[in-house]
Amino acid sequence: MAAEIVNPRSDSSTEGAPEEPFDPVFALHRGGKMAIQATVPVRDKDDLSLAYTPGVAKVCTAIAEQPDLVNDYTWKSNVVAVVTDGTAVLGLGDIGPEASLPVMEGKAILFKQFGGVDAVPIALATTNVDEIVETVVRLAPSFGGVNLEDISAPRCFEIERRLQEELDIPVFHDDQHGTAVVTLAALRNAAKLTGRTLGDLRAVISGAGAAGIAIAKFLLAAGIGDVAVADRKGVVSRDREDLTEVKRELAELTNRAGLSGSLESALGGADVFIGVSGGTVPEPAVASMAPGAFVFAMANPNPEIHPDVAHRYAAVVATGRSDYPNQINNVLAFPGIFAGALQVRASRITEGMKIAAANALADVVGDALAADYVIPSPFDERVAPAVTAAVAAAARAEGVARR
Repeated sequence: MAAEIVNPRSDSSTEGAPEEPFDPVFALHRGGKMAIQATVPVRDKDDLSLAYTPGVAKVCTAIAEQPDLVNDYTWKSNVVAVVTDGTAVLGLGDIGPEASLPVMEGKAILFKQFGGVDAVPIALATTNVDEIVETVVRLAPSFGGVNLEDISAPRCFEIERRLQEELDIPVFHDDQHGTAVVTLAALRNAAKLTGRTLGDLRAVISGAGAAGIAIAKFLLAAGIGDVAVADRKGVVSRDREDLTEVKRELAELTNRAGLSGSLESALGGADVFIGVSGGTVPEPAVASMAPGAFVFAMANPNPEIHPDVAHRYAAVVATGRSDYPNQINNVLAFPGIFAGALQVRASRITEGMKIAAANALADVVGDALAADYVIPSPFDERVAPAVTAAVAAAARAEGVARR
């Protein structure tokens, strides 16, 4: 018998009051979006004695004697902790750990559906860097990997770095690297479509937060010609005296052309716009870009450059929205990246593994490459297997695989 769905927004205690319209979003989320499910039956005393005491003691003893056996006889090797402190949740900002849980549950079910990876949401009641690192390190024995999620910059950089140093399992901040992987895949195909290479392109990134900085570094590692990053005060350049330590490092790595001033001025003659900031870019600035430019305006729900405007000037247009072609969506990357890393029990996720993921993702498009199809759909069943295989192979090639 199906359970009755009750509208959580209606006030059932008020007789005669009109019921508010049914809201399918609240109906779907009632009771949460996920649950723990057993993979073995416990039907009788024999099953119980195997799954729990006394049988389980044999497995515990074996793991105590050979710790690596934990990967074979528990769920550890196929489960990821999705960790947040609730400080940078989607476009909602610092809404706290409890309010972040619907997003973390959503992330967990995407891991399962698209990568076959189990994931557990963990929302922490602290924003202190030391406490977050200590907590995750203490939780780590239960997990094969850690996906950091929706932690505000610049704290996210230090948290990820320290966890990568202290743990021997993959630690991956998806807001940074998942976005970067999918962006690179789309950019490779856009360049291929227009007869260019990454080395021919000069990009301008709007947004110097977690995603913008990670994209810039990743594009440089992949061989882009040049990239400049702009924050609210303009282009991040060496001559600015108001930069944080993270942005000073970014200024040393990027902006080989020595640009300064506003984002709009930097777009003059640029080949690529990448938006991960919100706000609106004026149309004249878009018009000043080089012929055959690419516009990847990824802010949600309102892209920095509306697709209708972008199409007037750009050869390829991408957004972060599902209702336009060429959606730059992290779900194209993180399930396969973790699935590949866990498959070979990688100790970490390297730059080479991320580049392999981007290349595999780009290759899925194949001969169907077109201006409105430079990146596959998240529902393309070829995506996760291709990314998983490429990441596993790269892990072996780079010496971080343990099987």
